[in-house]
Amino acid sequence: MESRLLYRLLFCIILIISTAWFGFSSETVHVMQRGETIYSIARSYGVNVQEVLELNRISDARTVQAGARIRIPGTNNASAPQGYEPYIIQRNDTLFSLARRFGTTVPELLEMNGFAPNYVIRAGETIRIPLQQPAVAQNTAQNNTGQANGTTTRPNQSTSTAPGNPIRVDSSIRWPIQAREISQITGRLNGVQITGERNEGVRSLTAGTVVSAMPYRNFGRVAIVQASGGYLYVYGGFETLSVREGDRVNSGTELGKLGIDPGSAKPQLFFFVYRGSTPIDPVTAPRT
Repeated sequence: MESRLLYRLLFCIILIISTAWFGFSSETVHVMQRGETIYSIARSYGVNVQEVLELNRISDARTVQAGARIRIPGTNNASAPQGYEPYIIQRNDTLFSLARRFGTTVPELLEMNGFAPNYVIRAGETIRIPLQQPAVAQNTAQNNTGQANGTTTRPNQSTSTAPGNPIRVDSSIRWPIQAREISQITGRLNGVQITGERNEGVRSLTAGTVVSAMPYRNFGRVAIVQASGGYLYVYGGFETLSVREGDRVNSGTELGKLGIDPGSAKPQLFFFVYRGSTPIDPVTAPRT
């Protein structure tokens, strides 16, 4: 039961993070998944294959591997086609119940996952859930978060998310990387954006268990660490990850190497802390 609630909460947090970023992302960046090709990605976004190749300076589409960040031409607006996020099937889930829960349709789930019309999903299986427009996705995440923690508490109701005021770099505060610059992220997301050096090691601020480690759209690779006290530490912007789901980490364990954020063209770490469904100020979050 506890793991099921954790998966629900994780999905809600990931969905909020992924959809909220559309508010100030300069363009759509698609993280290539296993089984995808440049041609299938271009078709799903309704763009020209050659334009995708040229924009990303790809000379041979066959060399692009899973995890690559593909910039999509002409999608620097809210009307960009939907992407997707992973969801782990829970006991008693059906395609029909998932379609109702996440505001989509059974045919869309079948098409996005390449399922036959009579396909039956199984507990423990990971499938793709279409990302919705931000307002819809936020309501979905809020409703499911309420189910997960047994309350009607809802996340931040702001309709936008954007980098906020700079935060003074205080040498007495330990961060996952050596911070050169720190900016608040405010709106539907509440966290910080930390500028460092490319390929710099990103270190866990706490001991805990890695409950998710994979690419997420617009955030490169992301690691989520569950710490004691019900805290979830979300680290995004990795170029490579050194940990896998289920790994135990200590305070100071390297989670991976920092990558370049395509929106700012800087090496930036996106860092969020939650306790249950409540965002916590990363400045004051426990470091143990």
